[in-house]
Amino acid sequence: MKNKALEAFYGLPQEVKFCTKCVISNQRPSSTVEFRHAKNEKKQTIGFGKDGVCDACSYAQTKDAAIDWNAREDQLLALCDRFRRTDGGYDVVVPGSGGKDSAFTSHVLKYKYGMNPLTVTWAPHLYTEIGWKNFEAWCHVGGHDNILFTPNGKLHRLLTKLAFTNLLHPFQPFIVGQRIIGPKIASKFNIPLVMYGENQAEYGNNLDDNFEPKMDHKFFATSDPKEIILGGVPINQIQKEHDFRINDFAPYIPPSGIDLEKQGIEVHYLGYYLKWDPQECYYYAVENTGFQANNQRTPGSYSKYSSLDDKIDMFHYFTTLIKFGIGRATYDAAQEIRNEKITRDEGIHLVRKYDAEFPIKYFSDFLDYISIDEKEFWKTVDSFRSPHIWEENQQGYNLRHTVE
Repeated sequence: MKNKALEAFYGLPQEVKFCTKCVISNQRPSSTVEFRHAKNEKKQTIGFGKDGVCDACSYAQTKDAAIDWNAREDQLLALCDRFRRTDGGYDVVVPGSGGKDSAFTSHVLKYKYGMNPLTVTWAPHLYTEIGWKNFEAWCHVGGHDNILFTPNGKLHRLLTKLAFTNLLHPFQPFIVGQRIIGPKIASKFNIPLVMYGENQAEYGNNLDDNFEPKMDHKFFATSDPKEIILGGVPINQIQKEHDFRINDFAPYIPPSGIDLEKQGIEVHYLGYYLKWDPQECYYYAVENTGFQANNQRTPGSYSKYSSLDDKIDMFHYFTTLIKFGIGRATYDAAQEIRNEKITRDEGIHLVRKYDAEFPIKYFSDFLDYISIDEKEFWKTVDSFRSPHIWEENQQGYNLRHTVE
């Protein structure tokens, strides 16, 4: 009979396993945008092969051994030739924040491949000092036109709070906005090409997506506000309970996939055409766009150059630690092991040292932003701890399983 105390929330695998090549576990969810998420809802998780190697590591091996990157670059050149304009108009939309990845993407498209990108930014919840500096450098040093889109702050705070309390996923509204802002701007300004950086499938989502250069328009199939759920709550319910109009939700309603097809808009990933390596993107961005690493490591990790722009970002990774036992150091180390920047033993050491670190630096900012107190914060957090991942004792909570 199954031990009730070891119940697995979210449909996660009951047995916790770690990849034999990197440090990721089989508890990592493979969906990037969670429109719904409840404790009893089945979630697809990262796959493991018979050899104990995770899907992401398997794809990393494929990148090295089985993809002709010269041929892929030829495809990129052909794509650019198909969309490049010579009348002074924009020919590609590049969504991003001015971080290392979007800085690399926009700069290489403009200065190596001769495109004229319009960069577009879905504003962070709360800019960090280094994040704002890098955003300005992206425009002024990197040499890009930019639209900085800031959603209704009153509504965005509410959605972030609902996402935290209902899903323990405070980044959900931001992820939704960030994912759709590129195609929305492309549609509005009739720019036929959108180019994101890497496909998240590279890190363990549906691996088949890595072999498709374009984002599936099915992602934009639901443009009916009645069918969209934000923060675990249907839009029409939020309207009734919080006195918002349907027009206030316009930034969160994706463009219709049918409309995108009619306009001839294509959404591509640069990581399909160029071998993606986040650390190499960092070096390129420093040299060409004025990008700066932080002067201190990010809480919860050892990294100083990744996801620097938002004070709320580190609480997103803290909540993944709570729900899945996977913190920010795990994500960073797994990625760098796959790219042969560090060894697995080094990654294990970094995970043990930093993964469970609480991001105290911006804690008061986070509480103020979503208007809750510390007691409510911890009550909410603890309610999302899955018994098969966490054990409670007199000192608090400890992870039942750690990478070895």
